Amino acid sequence: MEKKKLFVIGVDEAGRGPLAGPIAVAAVAAPILLSAQKIKLGKKTNFENRRCGRAKFAKQILGISDFQNLVFLDNIKDSKKLSAKQREKWRKIICENFECRTVLVGPKIIDKIGIRKATALAVAKALRKFNLRNKKGGPDLVLLDGSISAPQRYNQKTIIKGDEKVPLIAAASIIAKTCRDKKMIRLHKKFPQYCFDKHKGYGTNLHYKMLKKSGPSSIHRLSFLRSRFNKNERNISRTISQSIAKARF
Repeated sequence: MEKKKLFVIGVDEAGRGPLAGPIAVAAVAAPILLSAQKIKLGKKTNFENRRCGRAKFAKQILGISDFQNLVFLDNIKDSKKLSAKQREKWRKIICENFECRTVLVGPKIIDKIGIRKATALAVAKALRKFNLRNKKGGPDLVLLDGSISAPQRYNQKTIIKGDEKVPLIAAASIIAKTCRDKKMIRLHKKFPQYCFDKHKGYGTNLHYKMLKKSGPSSIHRLSFLRSRFNKNERNISRTISQSIAKARF
């Protein structure tokens, strides 16, 4: 049976909600063999069959007849369901067998344009890093998790809970998470007073405690702090209040 090779890219993010540090977007690309008689790209597909496994689900939405080149992702899980040690093990497997690209967008840009646009910017930059080009000038299909979207020129599908259903998106979630965690550990060495190595910038009790003690740093998202502390004014410190008041978004 005639087959053709298509390049499919899975995309996910890590660090959308923390109070500090960048947002990370990862894209993982795989060449996949499709039967020439299978569905055309862009055709609406039923995503509702949640009883099938991730690999079977991906076959269904892509029309894949030969899925063997994704055998490395068998039993992969969303990064949130893995320990740090497990994520690192998967990161090595993914990077050894697939093309991966990551982009970090920092807190200053997040404060300036908002988290949604910052995420979209990171997605666009990650996809531009690939040299996988079809006649239309881009990958054949981009699969994105949740509410993420790619520039309109890409043939794309956004899948709710895609990191739980599609192996390539799960792989992207792991790459994004491990990349961002390593960045936050490096930032911990520069700003040890905030204990970024423990909470990675998320709004834990420890992080709030350190914020009240030291005030925000240059890598905190002041727009996020303003939103969080305005909901509970009695917990706001003078240092944080002054920093937020001076911030220009």
